[in-house]
Amino acid sequence: MKRRSTKDSPPLRRLRIVLVAPPANVRWAVQEGRDHLVAPTRVDADAVVLETHVSLGPAAQDGTRPCRGAAVQGKPGARFVYAASGSYAGASSIGGGRRAKVPLPDLSAALAAAWDAEPTQVLEARIAGTAKDGGAAAATVPLLDGGWRLVPC
Repeated sequence: MKRRSTKDSPPLRRLRIVLVAPPANVRWAVQEGRDHLVAPTRVDADAVVLETHVSLGPAAQDGTRPCRGAAVQGKPGARFVYAASGSYAGASSIGGGRRAKVPLPDLSAALAAAWDAEPTQVLEARIAGTAKDGGAAAATVPLLDGGWRLVPC
């Protein structure tokens, strides 16, 4: 399989998921592909920050643009990123593991244009790190604070 040269590849940009108020002593990671895990960039009592890289695909007829990359899972129109915890995040604990599906819709034309204008910004979403049962977030999770937004680096 022939790989595209880096000069032909779309630029990579940072995507961040902030897990707000996660349960204590839970290991987290972003899942890339089937089994590659990316460790958090920050872990403290108030939040866990997961980061990965994506590129923007070409615009659809309505101007929206999809995010692409190793961490982007699912089919067109139903894309998401896994925030893995426990054994899914590489922990060897008996407690098992969970994966939170963080929805990643195609970006609006305005949001994609703003990111093109300032590609050093980070596309960020915030989710609740703790599920209703007190364990790690799992299944499809709602986005907090209005969903995906661009934040300064």
